[in-house]
Amino acid sequence: MGDAAHPYHVFDFTLSRGRDGPKYFLQDYNQVLLADAYGGYDGVVAGNAIVRAGCWAHQRRKFVDAEKAAPQIAQEAIALVRALYAVEKQGRNANVEERLGLRQEQSAPVLAELHEKLFDWKEQLFPKHPMAEAVNYALGHWEELNVFLSDGAVEIDNNVSEREMKRVVLNRKNSLFVGNVRGGRTAAILASLTSTCRRHHVDPQLYIA
Repeated sequence: MGDAAHPYHVFDFTLSRGRDGPKYFLQDYNQVLLADAYGGYDGVVAGNAIVRAGCWAHQRRKFVDAEKAAPQIAQEAIALVRALYAVEKQGRNANVEERLGLRQEQSAPVLAELHEKLFDWKEQLFPKHPMAEAVNYALGHWEELNVFLSDGAVEIDNNVSEREMKRVVLNRKNSLFVGNVRGGRTAAILASLTSTCRRHHVDPQLYIA
């Protein structure tokens, strides 16, 4: 998903979920890779100029999933994540510089408070506790989860990508078999075109016609 200067959505097709596909596709890329903590990306960013950014939507989901096991901790954690999203909503129509200033002024203190609480919670919980897994996930990816705080162009999550991929998932029955590698690549090109059309508020059917 490109930035404001490169407003395009690009899909690629690979035969597996291994790191070789993303590594080849991003071999000349040297900006920010915003994604969940999928281990396959570790080899993609290792030893090059790509900055790995974390997704707060995935982190919030970890807290939500463990809520029944530790409701008080979940309530506090989710409230702080919600505060981060409130800042994002406030800066939705701001430019990159304004959004960065807003984040540094309002989001930074929230992150500092959450970081302190994460260490406190870690001390309270047994290692195998469901909430401990959510806490360790946050601490283990804290640097990536803070990238948006130093770059106003980086989104707080990768929900845009998730939504676009969901269109493919919803069409899975029709797309389960692409025939061959060439068919897969064709499907990726068509998905890139139609997704970018939607980003520019253009009717994909009219554009292709």
